[in-house]
Amino acid sequence: MTHTPDTSVPGKGRHVVGVDVGTGSARAGVFDLTGRMLATAKQDIALYREPGAIVEQSSAEIWQAVCTCVRQAVAAAGIDAATVAGIGFDATCSLVVLGEGGAPLPVGPSDDPNRDIIVWMDHRALEQAERINALGHDVLRYVGGRISPEMETPKLLWLKENRTAIFDAAWQFFDLADFLTWRATGDLARSTCTVTCKWTYLAHEQRWDAGYFDEIGLGTLADEGFGRIGTRIVEPGTPLGQGLTEAAASAMGLKPGTAVGAGMIDAHAGGIGTVGIDGRPDRNLAYVFGTSSCTMTSTAEPVFVPGVWGPYYSAMVPGMWLNEGGQSAAGAAIDQLLAYHPAAQQAASMAAEKSIPLPVLLADLASAKFENPSAAIQLAKGLQVVPEYLGNRAPFADPHARAVIAGLGMERDLDSLIALYVAGLAGIGYGLRQIIDTQAAAGATADRIVISGGAGQHDFVRQLLADASGTPVVSTQSDEPVLLGAAMLGAVASQAFGDLQRAMATLSSVDRVYTPAEGAVMETHAKRYDAFRKMQALSRTIRDA
Repeated sequence: MTHTPDTSVPGKGRHVVGVDVGTGSARAGVFDLTGRMLATAKQDIALYREPGAIVEQSSAEIWQAVCTCVRQAVAAAGIDAATVAGIGFDATCSLVVLGEGGAPLPVGPSDDPNRDIIVWMDHRALEQAERINALGHDVLRYVGGRISPEMETPKLLWLKENRTAIFDAAWQFFDLADFLTWRATGDLARSTCTVTCKWTYLAHEQRWDAGYFDEIGLGTLADEGFGRIGTRIVEPGTPLGQGLTEAAASAMGLKPGTAVGAGMIDAHAGGIGTVGIDGRPDRNLAYVFGTSSCTMTSTAEPVFVPGVWGPYYSAMVPGMWLNEGGQSAAGAAIDQLLAYHPAAQQAASMAAEKSIPLPVLLADLASAKFENPSAAIQLAKGLQVVPEYLGNRAPFADPHARAVIAGLGMERDLDSLIALYVAGLAGIGYGLRQIIDTQAAAGATADRIVISGGAGQHDFVRQLLADASGTPVVSTQSDEPVLLGAAMLGAVASQAFGDLQRAMATLSSVDRVYTPAEGAVMETHAKRYDAFRKMQALSRTIRDA
């Protein structure tokens, strides 16, 4: 069904802005109400790393980057700020810790208050996650049976045990997307997306489980009535406060009162920016391929899949259940893999001369060797990569898993680097296939993969992922589906669309379909996939020994 946006109300506007805060940058995009992107802007943000798997960021820097990007994108679009009807935010699932009045608090040993964010990839809370899992509380059924150190309750427990004064002094603990909407509106509401996926909120029952917090050692939060982690939980796209505050509007170059929608985790914004392409989100698995990867499958009824997060209610598509998997290192795993090779520096110089990333250069070179890009898997003969540098997010929920590489020789030339790249990318595809197979066995099926994310934009990458996973890969017409998903939240908040599903069906459409290869190529991937799983199992055996 086609839905016509309502622009009849004076001042309602003809444009929406989406803001995406990823691991390394903040971006803003301006869209019209047909989903056409008019302009984007980007600003890098710093990561601070310390021994002990510590990764931190600054909320003040991120907010400044967001405001700068919005100003630049609106200026580049050449539109009047008065025509912006709404704005939506997505961000990584990172933990922001603020004291009274919103003052930043230091979350690590640096004692730098500007470093007030524990980034999603920070694994300092591994021990806490293992202790929580050993207790086996019923809440864990809704995170695939095992909680991850990437989630927020293990991080909160680490703070309580290791930075007690900071934990006690904290006024609010925010997921990053909720921090952004608070800064924009002053509204403390949290999104069902963030707190259900990463904080153990039971959205299907509209409650926190006080017994879980008591059992794991965070009973203080329950005793306080959960005031520091969220007492008003709303669906993504719900209008917040009175819209942009005077201060936020001034910083962004927009009008006070511009509608602001409750936010989302960045991967989930990519999900809503893609899976509604045919009005049937239950058919489509959203695959966001960036620094990490995320798989998201929507079902009408809850499906429990061991090792896969969820089922979460109304965490992405309102009224539907979500199973979420993925790989903790995806684009980052490819970068790490390539860095080992003696020809990496030479190839990086070539890529710099062309002003493209190294993986894009290698994808170009690999695809140029064959008339049919599927044939490029021949380059990886004898090479196998299990790219689990940061553990296995799904379907094993094993943060201790590590990468395995087999078949390396002493070659130092560019062709051997290309071969290693193809093998690594195939490994990403086999990990994706493993998640799809595991979910299907439990009853959460999908007919096709709808791809988004910066690491998945190349035609060669999409075709190889289709071949390796054995599932058609679909790209959408939007070049920036994550930004589009964030913009949809602003569109719904401004009442340009009646609900998020209508916005999804209207603003997203199919661009290309990459069909898995058949015949000899399919047989090659089947054999390689079998080897991939055997290498995983052997790696666990060796590690346990």
